[in-house]
Amino acid sequence: MHSDTDLAIIIPFPDPVLERASDQLEQVAGDELISTVTGADVQPAIDGFWLDELADGLSESAWMELDLTPRLPAGLLAALRNEVAILDKTEAMSRAGIGRGTDLVKDRSVRRDKIAWLDGYSEPQRLLFECFEQIREGLNRRLYLGLKRFEAHYATYHPGDFYKRHLDSFRGRASRVVSLVLYLNEDWGLEDGGELRVFAAADSGQVVGQVRPEAGRAVLFLSEQVPHEVLPARRTRYSIACWFRQDEVPLPL
Repeated sequence: MHSDTDLAIIIPFPDPVLERASDQLEQVAGDELISTVTGADVQPAIDGFWLDELADGLSESAWMELDLTPRLPAGLLAALRNEVAILDKTEAMSRAGIGRGTDLVKDRSVRRDKIAWLDGYSEPQRLLFECFEQIREGLNRRLYLGLKRFEAHYATYHPGDFYKRHLDSFRGRASRVVSLVLYLNEDWGLEDGGELRVFAAADSGQVVGQVRPEAGRAVLFLSEQVPHEVLPARRTRYSIACWFRQDEVPLPL
């Protein structure tokens, strides 16, 4: 059990010296960067009833676990996993930090993942962004959250990596409002660790969920209200973190 003072408030953010993810992929992937998205119908299968479920889940519990597989074009998860694996294999990802700008601290006692920001220029990223945009618009229409944009990055956890309990945004900052984490890992077993542990919004010491990072599974939650942590992984773990924001442009670093 932790006290409120143990709860870190952590805001992941883009490093201004990092190259755009598309440039990284073009430089390091060569012929390996092949989209595996197939089929004539590549439009996300997102409808009003499903968006109603998302809005209800956030309103009632501040978080929910969901399966995005049937909402994404066939082959998209594999294509995204291919991208992040190339970035990871070629060391094109950067150590994630805690804080912003000159206050950045790369504290390996708090988090040990590596990240690369998505820019939507590759075909898999473009298709994923179409899905995220429909979610943004759907939540706005139902919950009046004033979400103006989103940002997303790949995250890689190697064996032994973790991310201690934290919030995704400072309370009252009105920047990152809704978080979405999408997992890309095939055949992930209990023995592989790396689960996302979710704590109650009203009681940061109460565990309300533990999500295995299997391909297609996702977690949606209110960024300022839901503490969570990534348990130590025992094999390489890939995911995408997305934040829906109320601000129109990134805060200056």
